[in-house]
Amino acid sequence: MSGPFAMAAVSAVMRRLLSTGLGGLAPFGNVAVTALPPDRIVTTPNEPSQLNLFMYQALPNMGWRNIGMPSHATGGERLTNPPMGLDLHYLLTAYGAEDFFAEALLGYGMQVLHQTPVLVRDYIRDTWNHPGLTVA
Repeated sequence: MSGPFAMAAVSAVMRRLLSTGLGGLAPFGNVAVTALPPDRIVTTPNEPSQLNLFMYQALPNMGWRNIGMPSHATGGERLTNPPMGLDLHYLLTAYGAEDFFAEALLGYGMQVLHQTPVLVRDYIRDTWNHPGLTVA
């Protein structure tokens, strides 16, 4: 982990990826992509179709757990920390305005994630300058 906002950055990048990948799905209308806890999702009959990305768990990555040791100065103060690799687990849920919309949206969302196994550095960096990004 590179800083305290790294997990939020991962969620923002994934939300942008889903938003841009689902743009133009005419049968579903305007699809909202959110990153909220499931208990904060509004589900009324008039709500538009929606995909929600929720990070429910962060665990230490076993491959990175024992990499490096902290270095200390001769006086005992810590100079460096070892890297903290994390495995982030997400729950992707779909809500549809019509019958079977939720299932189809979930399929589209999974397809977008499957077809984009690697994100380039520029895409990640540009996420913070993207006009559709709102941090609430």
